Amino acid sequence: MASLRSRLALALIKKKLPAIVAADPVADLGDGLHVAIVGSGSPLPDKKRGNPCVAVIAGGKVYIVDTGEQSSETLNTMGIDAGRIEAVLLTHFHSDHIGGLGSVNLQRWVAEGTDSRLRVFGPPGVERVVNGFNEAYTLDCEYRTAHHGEVFVNPANGAMVAEQFPVPADGQSDVVLEVHVLVVTAFEVDHSPVAPVVGFRFDYQGRSAVISADTIYSENLVTASKDTDLLVHDALSIELLMMVSEASTAAGLNARGQILADVTDYHATAPQAADAAEKSGAKALAITHIVPPLPLKGLEEVFLADAPDRFDGPLWLASDGDLYSLPAGGGLKRSNLIGRRR
Repeated sequence: MASLRSRLALALIKKKLPAIVAADPVADLGDGLHVAIVGSGSPLPDKKRGNPCVAVIAGGKVYIVDTGEQSSETLNTMGIDAGRIEAVLLTHFHSDHIGGLGSVNLQRWVAEGTDSRLRVFGPPGVERVVNGFNEAYTLDCEYRTAHHGEVFVNPANGAMVAEQFPVPADGQSDVVLEVHVLVVTAFEVDHSPVAPVVGFRFDYQGRSAVISADTIYSENLVTASKDTDLLVHDALSIELLMMVSEASTAAGLNARGQILADVTDYHATAPQAADAAEKSGAKALAITHIVPPLPLKGLEEVFLADAPDRFDGPLWLASDGDLYSLPAGGGLKRSNLIGRRR
């Protein structure tokens, strides 16, 4: 016989479930440009942060920049309906930026009302990535169509379509997507020896946001970010990362120690991200792709170092679920979609 506690729990969830399922925070957003941090971490295991992913929302449509592992799970936790996803834009093809692509596409495919294939934009190489995921998910798509029927999971829409664009010339930005008054431009950044790597700028209703991708300090990024309302920039702490590297080597984990040490030369530090924001005239800066994880609150100050002194504007260490809203009429509001749903 069910206990009183279990019966109460069942009654409570039965009462609340319709509202939970029907919730659509995107529909509640006012007109403007909204940037949601889906994954603010890196390949290093982090209980608080998933792999890199940003959702940019404009005109009720969602545009995903990179799809690290846990992207689809966190999008669900944030209440962002996968059926609203208009396109995915990939900055580059490191595993932590593409590992969740198959799952994001799957969630969109089975979402209510999906009637098209997911468009995946990226620099040269995007076809190989998309074709590989399509092939890996072929059997899964067949199973789900056979189980649920073509009315609900149309196999014609199960596979993604790659849309390659050329790498912009040095110092240039090229339009890669234009939907009504939303314009998305790409620009090259420096994540050497990884190439090509591009960042993206979104302009909508007089507001703008820039997603840096993975890069060291980049003049191309500074140029592309001119007067942007929000710069989302990756960063690491060399001091903290080398502590982890040295501890790994001391523990006999030589390969891990060397790999971590290698990482220090192809990401900006928080102070360098602040320099880029200040020089570009950005109005606000959110730091993401945080390396290494920061298990103790006090380490955030170490990570930022003197970044707050270098940038004359709001500066945040991004967290999964963070939402930065840029209303069409001006202003900036920061909230968290995960916290809002708890």
